Amino acid sequence: MSVLALMVETFSFPVTLQAEPRSVDKMGGTGLLHVFCILVALVSVSLVQAEDAYKFYTWTVTYGTISPLGSPQQVILINGQFPGPRLDLVTNDNVILNLINKLDEPFLLTWNGIKQRKNSWQDGVLGTNCPIPPNSNYTYKFQAKDQIGTYTYFPSTQLHKAAGGFGALNVYHRSVIPIPYPNPDGDFTLLIGDWYKTNHKALRQSLDSGKSLPYPDGLLINGQTHSSFTGNQGKTYMFRISNVGLQTSINFRIQGHTLKLVEVEGSHTLQNLYDSLDVHVGQSVSVLVTLNQPPKDYFVVASTRFSETTLTSTAVLHYSNSNSPASGPLPAPPVGKYNDYDWSMKQARTYRWNLTANAARPNPQGSFHYGKITPTRVFKFANSAPLINGKLHYAVNKVSYVNPDTPLKLADYFNIPGIFDVNLLQNTPSNGAGFIGTSVVPTNLHDFIEVIFQNNENTMQSWHLDGYDFWVIGYGFGQWTDASRKSYNLVDALTRHTAQVYPNSWTSILVSLDNQGMWNLRSAIWERQYLGQQFYLRVWNAQQSLANEYNIPNNVLLCGKAVGHHP
Repeated sequence: MSVLALMVETFSFPVTLQAEPRSVDKMGGTGLLHVFCILVALVSVSLVQAEDAYKFYTWTVTYGTISPLGSPQQVILINGQFPGPRLDLVTNDNVILNLINKLDEPFLLTWNGIKQRKNSWQDGVLGTNCPIPPNSNYTYKFQAKDQIGTYTYFPSTQLHKAAGGFGALNVYHRSVIPIPYPNPDGDFTLLIGDWYKTNHKALRQSLDSGKSLPYPDGLLINGQTHSSFTGNQGKTYMFRISNVGLQTSINFRIQGHTLKLVEVEGSHTLQNLYDSLDVHVGQSVSVLVTLNQPPKDYFVVASTRFSETTLTSTAVLHYSNSNSPASGPLPAPPVGKYNDYDWSMKQARTYRWNLTANAARPNPQGSFHYGKITPTRVFKFANSAPLINGKLHYAVNKVSYVNPDTPLKLADYFNIPGIFDVNLLQNTPSNGAGFIGTSVVPTNLHDFIEVIFQNNENTMQSWHLDGYDFWVIGYGFGQWTDASRKSYNLVDALTRHTAQVYPNSWTSILVSLDNQGMWNLRSAIWERQYLGQQFYLRVWNAQQSLANEYNIPNNVLLCGKAVGHHP
């Protein structure tokens, strides 16, 4: 199949080649017209290949036995790897990825931070996709449209993330669009996260019985407790750091070296310097590190934050001309008590958008400035941990989400009644007991919304929205009020896909709903997501058009009440 034909099949774009000459020479006009049409077709294919490349992958998901914390345990491998293969893309690359499930359970991958423009069909969560049955496959087809940055992928169902199946997804800039710093001399990816020795099925059974997960057993860097990164003295390297854990925030630092923050989840930042950075669950940051110290080895350190018991994992930054192993005390974490949230919040407020950089942005043409728009709707979402029928659940505005047997996206498309409820979740918190439901918040395409995440619990929260970046405009302790808007950053707030909310605090964001589809808004802390702290935004326009949303894929998997329907 040609690249052009594949593009048509994948995204249902109509392609027509027409030539209507005013007159045709009887001797040679038909031949010239034939040649002209061939040339047009060749140029079209050439443009597709040059501008929007296609990358093809086949991944097989299996179980395997490894010892990340010193004792053998079953993990989830992709193509035999833990973590899974790194997916390296360039802005606007199209991905055709055939995923083969060899597990004994249905499986799904989601692409954390990829916006899936007009294409929530490929988001890879239970609200949009049927899971891939055992010994079956599904081919994902999506584009890294207008994006750069550091992202991840991971399993979205059955608590599989606790067993692995996650990996790095890096989107590099096109050569025609400069980045606001010299090209680094190298690029290191660090997937850092808490880890359990307990099998994911046992952890899942614990949650299903109404119990919370225990504290993790360790902290891994790229699936190991001992990693190394080699560079040349005097050179500068990019470190892409993602928190792929289940529940704990981390602090990252490198012995004797300064971290220059340059990118957060696709946004170029003001290039501030830090000794260490807090990275919360589901978040990614990129820093530049110059190897400007005496030639030896240095400790790379990650440690958990905001817990009485601190887990620490180390790697080594190895100078290529070094003859000395890493030594000396590990660089200390931020000063203060383990629950020093004030330090972390102050650091978060220093993350600012680089407004002069060339980059893919939510409004890439600079057609509007977020700080000058009045929101069309305001939502205030409060998380809670109610007991429902005697079991622990997590809820948003009292509603604890439960996944139906039919994906919301398919129920919406096929007009299947009774799958979800657009009236359950209220715009603001209220008193009363928690309850279970499948909640969808209806919104309109091109709404501009303000969302306040209110955290009245004593634990850290981390919220992720599929399909979008959003402006993180404010953090504060205590209860959010209308007066809190006076503290908003309406000039150069950072855009990202995952925002932390500190204990007994609030975080505010602005979102431009310019991407039609069914989009998951969830806790990135996986116990809370699994037990109900999530829901979906239905971003909708009644006028169906390929300009707003792609057609249902021709290879869509059907399950639940969607079985028997035809795309």
